Amino acid sequence: MAPQRRAATKAPEGNGAADRRNRSSTKKDRALRETQRLWQRPWLRTAGLGAGLVLTAFLLWSSLGADDGVAEVLARRGEVLVGRFIEVPCSEDYDSHRRFEGCTPRKCGRGVTDTVITREEAERIRSIAEKGLSLGGSDGGASILDLHSGALSVGKHFVNLYRYFGDEIQNIFSEEDFQLYREVRRKVQLTIAEAFGISAASLHLTKPTFFSRINSTEARTAHDEYWHAHVDKVTYGSFDYTSLLYLSDYLEDFGGGRFVFMEEGANKTVEPRAGRVSFFTSGSENLHRVEKVRWGTRYAITIAFSCNPDHGIQDPAFP
Repeated sequence: MAPQRRAATKAPEGNGAADRRNRSSTKKDRALRETQRLWQRPWLRTAGLGAGLVLTAFLLWSSLGADDGVAEVLARRGEVLVGRFIEVPCSEDYDSHRRFEGCTPRKCGRGVTDTVITREEAERIRSIAEKGLSLGGSDGGASILDLHSGALSVGKHFVNLYRYFGDEIQNIFSEEDFQLYREVRRKVQLTIAEAFGISAASLHLTKPTFFSRINSTEARTAHDEYWHAHVDKVTYGSFDYTSLLYLSDYLEDFGGGRFVFMEEGANKTVEPRAGRVSFFTSGSENLHRVEKVRWGTRYAITIAFSCNPDHGIQDPAFP
């Protein structure tokens, strides 16, 4: 039988080891007493409290700026993007609707460009929103102006501005305003068609297409709760391609209010910049939301297109 190994016998701890442990304990005690004595000094206590306040403020700022958890920035406000496009697998949402060959998305994704609409054009078209919304505005934080249907937020409701204000509208808007609106819509339409490799003629402007003005005012009705995640194709069956034209600047005109594509692992955010066009296919592959606006005012236009001509609408005409 093979001999068995015996564990080495542990030598008894001599006085030297005990002395070393006692000296170590004494050093720790002295360090603790020294820390307590220093903390009793007013200047150091004040500095410590100040550092704590700075840390608390930083954590609060971080929580406000990242309310979606882990996020990656798809487009920063300071960038000027000639064109950035990310292709994603198409969802099955389009299968439950009539398909139009050469238009219904088979290539899905999201894109951002800063070179289609100039900042000067964005400033001019923002003035259209400001003039129209000066006639009303929501009691809550989100106001809508739709030049196609005439829908305008007023208090907790909507009115038709063409009927409600009648001839006064001609003193608010001009023919040049509506011409600019049509030209901007055309440029966005061509951009989407090129990005997805389809004919621009196959895209039909659809409703709702509208201006939005968002601020930090508390929501008063369900219409003010713009921040919920949603899918455009589910919410509006006519949508096949969605776009947003931003008319104000993130962190200059407002805080919060980023556009967020919701994904597992890391959401993708778009930081608004005046003149920036963000566009995407409207199905579940692009589940999205808008962060709550924390301060200031955010202006944008939502412009949507359908492949189904039955869902098409005309450009608004000067009344």
